[in-house]
Amino acid sequence: MAEVGAHLTAAPVGGDRPSVFEAVAQDSLMAAVKPALQHLVKVLAESNPGRYGFLWHWFDEIYVLLDLLLQQHYLARSSASFSENFYSLKRIPMGDGRQQPLATAGLPMRQHWKSLLLLVLVPYLKGKLEKLVSSLREEDEYSIHPPSSWKRFYRAFLAAYPYINMTWEGWFLIQQLCYILGKAEHHSPMLKLAGVCLVRLTAKDLQALEKKWPETTPGQTHSFTSQVQSAMRKALGGIAFSLSTGLSISVFFLQFLDWWYSSENQETIKALTAFPTPPPPVHLEQEPSSALLPSLRTVCPLCRKVRINATALATSGFVFCYRCAYSYVKAHQRCPVTGYATELQHLVKLYSPES
Repeated sequence: MAEVGAHLTAAPVGGDRPSVFEAVAQDSLMAAVKPALQHLVKVLAESNPGRYGFLWHWFDEIYVLLDLLLQQHYLARSSASFSENFYSLKRIPMGDGRQQPLATAGLPMRQHWKSLLLLVLVPYLKGKLEKLVSSLREEDEYSIHPPSSWKRFYRAFLAAYPYINMTWEGWFLIQQLCYILGKAEHHSPMLKLAGVCLVRLTAKDLQALEKKWPETTPGQTHSFTSQVQSAMRKALGGIAFSLSTGLSISVFFLQFLDWWYSSENQETIKALTAFPTPPPPVHLEQEPSSALLPSLRTVCPLCRKVRINATALATSGFVFCYRCAYSYVKAHQRCPVTGYATELQHLVKLYSPES
């Protein structure tokens, strides 16, 4: 009982319960990291497809493996996911007990693996499903249909997916509203399925986390198998530690990158950096005969006769007789109608089937 008591602290109180802002913020952290990393990989693949093209092609699979290592590292080290640990939170098993374990004690095996699968596998499958639906919709728009035996299922799936997605998102929204009103212990259904709830780290948790790694020493290994297993654990732990350290340092940069390349921000940037609309041209002094355009489109604005060898000015788009336009532009270096500066190379002869 003494050993058990050494790993337990006082029962959670209202102050240990994270606010909905902390809970939602840690959820959105990993959701912002993936798009930012995806953009970096896309830039690398476009700059050197031969060397980095495979990273873009297998991005989802590579990311899920790295995410698996990262989440496993933090669940084993501090009983929390990477984003939960970033916001000083931890997971504790659901139960009627009046005490909660320290973060360094780890989750029970059942809750640990359920948490790991729900953290890594569910987002991966959801992303794959969204890509599948997107590709099926594109095929439907271009009338690329599957064999007739699958057409009914194909149509039904596309029709039902928006309602399925709305139900999924609504489930999360209702859970968050219940959490805000104090009617639920979890802000996310994934925590309930994993059998855990979130609480804030205490001072004892922080002290235990600081002491955990310095006190860790390699155990005695006697067999070759145990040495290989120990080496693999150290290698995987080193990879996960390097990944988590690098991600902790660059998380704000990645969030900024995700915001910068978001579609909403790009529209704002284009609106702010777009060149202003130029004012209408100032009409220079014109010949009296060109003050008004003729009512008939087939009439030349200069000679007021039916055009011969129709020629357009690339600077304004107005059409004249070739002889009229050539003589006027050569003499004045401007469009007879708009006054735009024009050279002889801006004359474009028009050819019609009749001619």
